[in-house]
Amino acid sequence: MENGSSKNSISKIDHPKGSLPRDQRKAAGFLCLLAFFFLMPAVGSASTYRLTSPDGNLTMSVEIKANVQPYLPGERAYYRVDYREKPILVDSPLGLDFLNAKPLDHGFEVTGTARKSHDSTWDNPFGADRSVRDHYNQLEVSLREKQAPNRRVDLIFRAFNAGVAFRYFLPEQPALRHFTIAAENTGFYFAQDDHAYALNIRSYTSAYESNYSYIPLDDIKTTSIVPLPLLIRTPQGPWVALLEADLTHYAGMYVGGVRGVSNALMSKLSPLPDHSDEAVIGSTPLATPWRVVMVNPTPGGLLESNDIILNLNPPCALADTSWIKPGKATFPWWSGFLGGHGTFPHNVNTAMYKYYIDFAARAHLRYIEVSAYWYKGPDHSVPENYPPNEVDITKPRATVNIQEVLKYAKQKGVKCLLWVDWPPLKRQMDVAIPLYEKWGAAGIKVDLMNRDDQEMVAFYHRVAKLAAAHHLIVYFHGAYKPTGLRRTYPNVLNREAVMGLEHDKVQTIVTPGYDVTLPFTRMLAGPFDYTPGSFHNATRAQFKPQYIRPMSQGTRAHELAKYVVFLAPLEMVSDDPDAYKSQPSFAFIEKVPTVWDKTVVLNGAPGKFVTIARENHGVWYLGSMTNWDARDIKVPLDFLGPGSYQAQIFADGPDADRVATSVKISKRTVNGSGQIDLHLAPGGGAAVIFTPGQ
Repeated sequence: MENGSSKNSISKIDHPKGSLPRDQRKAAGFLCLLAFFFLMPAVGSASTYRLTSPDGNLTMSVEIKANVQPYLPGERAYYRVDYREKPILVDSPLGLDFLNAKPLDHGFEVTGTARKSHDSTWDNPFGADRSVRDHYNQLEVSLREKQAPNRRVDLIFRAFNAGVAFRYFLPEQPALRHFTIAAENTGFYFAQDDHAYALNIRSYTSAYESNYSYIPLDDIKTTSIVPLPLLIRTPQGPWVALLEADLTHYAGMYVGGVRGVSNALMSKLSPLPDHSDEAVIGSTPLATPWRVVMVNPTPGGLLESNDIILNLNPPCALADTSWIKPGKATFPWWSGFLGGHGTFPHNVNTAMYKYYIDFAARAHLRYIEVSAYWYKGPDHSVPENYPPNEVDITKPRATVNIQEVLKYAKQKGVKCLLWVDWPPLKRQMDVAIPLYEKWGAAGIKVDLMNRDDQEMVAFYHRVAKLAAAHHLIVYFHGAYKPTGLRRTYPNVLNREAVMGLEHDKVQTIVTPGYDVTLPFTRMLAGPFDYTPGSFHNATRAQFKPQYIRPMSQGTRAHELAKYVVFLAPLEMVSDDPDAYKSQPSFAFIEKVPTVWDKTVVLNGAPGKFVTIARENHGVWYLGSMTNWDARDIKVPLDFLGPGSYQAQIFADGPDADRVATSVKISKRTVNGSGQIDLHLAPGGGAAVIFTPGQ
């Protein structure tokens, strides 16, 4: 609901002359000089426009002024962010660089402002919380260059209780019709000597599949390419995360360091292929994606409030979403297409898929993924490297009768998801997607993009829109991080952009410590397809990578907990059917939902441990995981509310530190005034089902 302007939340104030706190442990020298510069008043006069969150905790200040070195000269737009009157971001610059045109970043005058408040609620049946509140205050500042060609840009700021967001809007104007953006100079200048959990990649062509390093912000150099989300820990609190939302017709954003400025980050845009100086080709009017700064006293609080990403995207574009069905899927590729006691090792054929369909039906799984090698093309290939006539995603291989597979699945009440590589899909999309609907397929898995430049972003949107028109769900692999597209096109149920269990087939880096980092980093942006479900669990000493019948690191209970901790509306059950036979703990995977009415983060610390409870139709599910350190955790049950519940507990067995598959299953009656004591083995976990009224 639109409430108009709010004098209590948005106001124009005089420029404050505050001090910039610095970590006294840092050596003197340049940093002290820099702090001195921050203390100095700006050159010339300025006015500050202030925006606060509905709860009053967050304040964003926007100012047009000239700052002294190390800032660039001229009157420029700067913003600041304070949390509970303590600075999080100090003067951080805003601006755009164009190819073959001067930057739009200085010499501004304010031509107008607009203010509004908004408070509404919408229904999300495909996420972590069914009811999503969209509550913010907004300030729009219109700027114009004082000198010719007098180009205009609007800065739009929103303050939520969970964080602040802002974007650039280039209105239609004679002085700026068609353009190429070479860089976006959005700064994030932190007030303290902070540390970050940074994903370690070195290129814009990436699938976001790497580990996180806990490093000082100053270790992020100007040459660094650090993707979002980026989790930052401030020395005395709070926790901060940088993200982006509503990535449309634009390039994906990364951050790097700022030469000569401590604890400062600057945006970087993914360049167009073979054009390192071109990021975005466009015309006015154009709105950039939202740049998001989430703030919370705890890392779990960030996760509980990450609906801000969805709220910054357009509402659902589909009139009918009843055909979109979340659920779990069997995933033959992960185990090496095993089944029938080894009858089908990498023998991809119709019989093998029927075997997995039978398993899906018995286990009450909604889907089966018809993985790679089902259509015409060279084995183990990236089809873009081959002539188009060697790859055809509308023609099945001789060994896979796709029509028979789809018919058999329908008879068994199972739906099929078809794997496709992106280059032939791009080439054949207008034919293939309607054909898949005609065949009776339920969706597609699009793989191996490994880019987020403007062209690739457009490809994602085209796939989502066309697939929705033909009632196909979509999940992207080899993908960039989510930015909220699933709100507008909820048929996009999931995407990868994570180093998942597939890496256990070839290396040792997907550890329990990595698992308990993901909820506070990658999952802030949205769901991810980690592909859990291994029942070949191994201790740290026992684990070894193997491509066929792979293992996973950590205990069986740790693996079960992933189905609660990791958000995935479309979730994989990745091991071969034989691995689940006569395994009582598989009952948890059969029962656990994939979408939720409510989520509560009970405890956790990145890289150490995490406990999350989620509710679906009155039944609560809890997942708790630890790193390689054994841990005893007391879990208060006040999230249950009134009444009694039967708790079915899948916990590490007493010998789980030596036998990773050991699970102790027990039941007890509990209520919201009590607690559960959990002992987590090294690499261990626990999974609990709370059923009311029993």
